[in-house]
Amino acid sequence: MYVVLVLAALGVLFVVAAVAAGRGDLMADVNPDRRPVELPDRSLRADDLELLRFGVGFRGYRMDQVDAVLDRLAVELAQRDELIAALEARVAAELKQEAQAQVEAPAGPHEAQRDE
Repeated sequence: MYVVLVLAALGVLFVVAAVAAGRGDLMADVNPDRRPVELPDRSLRADDLELLRFGVGFRGYRMDQVDAVLDRLAVELAQRDELIAALEARVAAELKQEAQAQVEAPAGPHEAQRDE
């Protein structure tokens, strides 16, 4: 009887060691519990930040504070984009006016003498 108990104990130890060493059934691969923050490769726009959400952990952030910062940042980026677009339109209009003025300008005295 003593031999049977020793063999059973050795069998249990072997099974435990085999499972601990990975020789038993393998566990499935661990999936990440949160998705990475997804930002586009291009320059950020206001709507990119409106769609951005952070993961929450046990010792995570205060969502209301981060959301308030993101809301403000989205508004400021939208204002910046509008200002840049207005300035670009203004510069384009001024360049177009200068080009038209050069085309419509009458020939100066130096240019008239060269033609003769």
